[in-house]
Amino acid sequence: MKKILILSTALTGLGFAASAQEIAVMSWGGAYATSQIEAYHKPFTASTGIKVINVDADNPAAPIKAQVEAGNVSIDVVDLEYADAVRLCDEGLLEVLDPAILSPAADGTAAMDDFLPGAVTDCFVATIVFSTLYAYDESKFPSDPPTTIADFFDTAKYPGKRGMRKGAKVNLEMALMADGVPADEVYSVLETPEGVDRAFAKLGTIKNDMIWWEAGAQPPQLLADGEVVMTTGYNGRFFAAAVTEGKPFKQVFDGQVYEYDGYAIPKGAPNLDAAKQFLTFATTTQALADQAKWIAYGPARQSSGPLVGVFMDGKTEMGPYMPTAAENLTNALPSSYEFWVDRDTELNERFNAWLASN
Repeated sequence: MKKILILSTALTGLGFAASAQEIAVMSWGGAYATSQIEAYHKPFTASTGIKVINVDADNPAAPIKAQVEAGNVSIDVVDLEYADAVRLCDEGLLEVLDPAILSPAADGTAAMDDFLPGAVTDCFVATIVFSTLYAYDESKFPSDPPTTIADFFDTAKYPGKRGMRKGAKVNLEMALMADGVPADEVYSVLETPEGVDRAFAKLGTIKNDMIWWEAGAQPPQLLADGEVVMTTGYNGRFFAAAVTEGKPFKQVFDGQVYEYDGYAIPKGAPNLDAAKQFLTFATTTQALADQAKWIAYGPARQSSGPLVGVFMDGKTEMGPYMPTAAENLTNALPSSYEFWVDRDTELNERFNAWLASN
């Protein structure tokens, strides 16, 4: 089994050190962190008396790697993308977890039989299934709106600035799907030099119209500020902006790339026992269902699904907004962590060189 990395992020230079009665959890900020605070942090503190300090990062993988390698870890639990967790675990930067610490489902089903396939690895426990897709401002396209991933790249029919995450991952996959590659063939194409060239060529068609984002909270803000007419981003962030803030944003699930995200514990976490206690609490059936009431990410346990009903506004059904809803999987791509663990450095170096070129 590939090792997966759990990030307990360290706060170098911030002067923070968690005491025995508090732990530091690093996550991605914004509406996502709010969902974790409400579903995990507050109930955990109420149950145990252990305070949870939330720490935001654009991508927790980088600071965790730096903290562990420096031997100066101040984060106890870290929220990571699946491929990053695998990579960090393989590098020995995350604690190896005993799956016996995970709680069974309410009906007694063992945790390892209840989590979705591949959701629990040596160093990582998935909490959500999230999706990177694109959304657009409905007020900009009142008639004949975009409906496919190809439309995102069609600046003639849908003029205006685009937003994409500054990096190779997901962008290359979306570019190939927009160029006509079926979802189930994307990685076999991308494994070839010709496929990589094809993906970058497609990205090049909208390079001059691009605004690059790095933090998950940025895409909804770019739309709200009118800096872009459509942008890729995380489905839960767009959901939060549309439902809780009333923004005229419409998500397009065609061409979405979905994957696991979850918790890990950095090697050398200062409060290891409390960190494990938190991880166990946060990955129970009810806790995962509770998070899904705050943001439209699918829970990683099968037993959590039936417990997800309406949003916290008491009226919005969450089902249609989930990336795993049947109607949203028509042309969807599960992210390949094996592909990105092996090629992340190489393809991001090429992406950065491509970005710097004319």
